[in-house]
Amino acid sequence: MSGEGTASDTADVVIVGTGHGGAQAAIALRQQGHEGRIVMVGRDSVPPYERPPLSKEYLAGDKPFERIMIRPEKFWADKGIELRLGSGVSAIDPQEHSVTLSDGSTLGYRKLIWAGGGDPRRLGIPGANLANIFYVRDKSDADAMMAALESGARRAVVIGGGYIGLEAAAVLRKLGCEVTLVEMLDRVLARVAGEELSRFYEDEHRRQGVEVLLSRGVSEILGTDGKVSGVRLDNDDVIDCDMVIVGIGIVPAVGPLIAAGAAGSNGVDVDVFCRTTLDDVYAIGDCAAHANPFADSAVIRLESVQNANDMANTAARAIMGDKQPYHALPWFWSNQYDLKLQTAGLNLGFDATVLRGDPETRKFTVVYMKEGRPIAFDCVGTMKDYVQGRKLLENGAERIDPAILADPEVALKDLL
Repeated sequence: MSGEGTASDTADVVIVGTGHGGAQAAIALRQQGHEGRIVMVGRDSVPPYERPPLSKEYLAGDKPFERIMIRPEKFWADKGIELRLGSGVSAIDPQEHSVTLSDGSTLGYRKLIWAGGGDPRRLGIPGANLANIFYVRDKSDADAMMAALESGARRAVVIGGGYIGLEAAAVLRKLGCEVTLVEMLDRVLARVAGEELSRFYEDEHRRQGVEVLLSRGVSEILGTDGKVSGVRLDNDDVIDCDMVIVGIGIVPAVGPLIAAGAAGSNGVDVDVFCRTTLDDVYAIGDCAAHANPFADSAVIRLESVQNANDMANTAARAIMGDKQPYHALPWFWSNQYDLKLQTAGLNLGFDATVLRGDPETRKFTVVYMKEGRPIAFDCVGTMKDYVQGRKLLENGAERIDPAILADPEVALKDLL
C-alpha cells in the first residue's frame, strides 16, 4: 500500500546519515518511546562519531577514535538501532516510500529522516587529483592525513581560511610542519566573522609560524610521480610542499531528495518541524535550509553540531506526535592552538561591532550589533561573556548603549 513502505525490507524510520544529526535523531526517538524498527544508513564504515575533533584533537593524536565516538558501538545494538554502514542512498521513491541503497537493494520506510550533511567542495584546477591532497570531512580523510605525516610529509599548504583551514593549520604547526595558508579573500573568516576577529587570528597564526597569504588564489597543483610537490598561485608564485589540505566549504548532499521532487536550491527546504515538501520525509543538519528565527527568519543552512542535534530532536518529536517548532539559538566553537573561540548567535546583516577587552591579551569579545541591538557574540577566552551573551540573545536583547557594552567590567547578565 503506497505511503507505508512497500519494499520487502521495511523500517518504521529510516535515517540517512550517521553524523551528529542522524545519531541524535535515532537516540531521541528511542528516548521518546519509539518502539518501531529504526535503520541508520551511512557512507562511513564505522559507527557514528563526532566530526569537529577530526581537524583538531583526533588529527593531533590527542584523542583516539574511541573517545570521539558519539556512543560506544554496543549502544546501538542495545537500543535496537540497526546500522547499515558503508552504504549510501542513490534514490528515493516518495510514492512507494522506499530508498534505493548504493548496492542496489531497496529499503522501505514509514518516515524518512535525511541527515546527509554535505560533501567537501573540491578543487577544479589542474593537478587536483594528485596524491596527498586532503579534504577533512570524515575519519578516512583524517587517517589519510595522519598516514602522510607519518611517512614524512612536513611542508603543507592549506587552501581556505575558514575554520576548517585554520584549525588544520594550527594542528599541523603543533606537529612540526611548515605551513602556508592561502585565502582568496582579503581576510580569513571573511564569511563568518567581523574584521576584528579575522585580524586577530591572522596575527595569531603568523605568531605561531604560519605564512598567511591573503587575496591569493591557487591556479594549479604541481606533482612529481603522482604526488603533490607544490602549489602554483594565481600570481605565478610556486610554494613547494608535500601535502595540501583543502577547506573551501561543503556542497549539501541532497541529490536524491531533489531528484525525488523535494523543494530546495541551497540544500533542501524544511518547515519549522524539519519536514521537506515530500510526504513523511524530514531533513536535518548541514543540508537543511530553514527560516531561522535568530536571522530575522532568513532561509539559511547552519553547519554546526548544535543545529544538527536540535533539528534531530525537533524531527523526532514531530514523528512522535509532539510537534514543537525548531527554535534554538545557534552556537559554535573553534579550538586553535591554546585559544578557544565560542560564538553565540548569528551575525548576519550586522551594521556595527563593539569590542570588549583587548585582543593583545588574547581574551576579548566582539559583539555584533544590528540597529542598536546585539545579535551575536564572538568570545575568545571569555567564557563568562559567552554564557551570559547566550542568555541575553535567548531573552531577546533590546537596544544597548555601545559604550556600556564595550566595558568588560560591566557583566552582560546585568544588561538582561
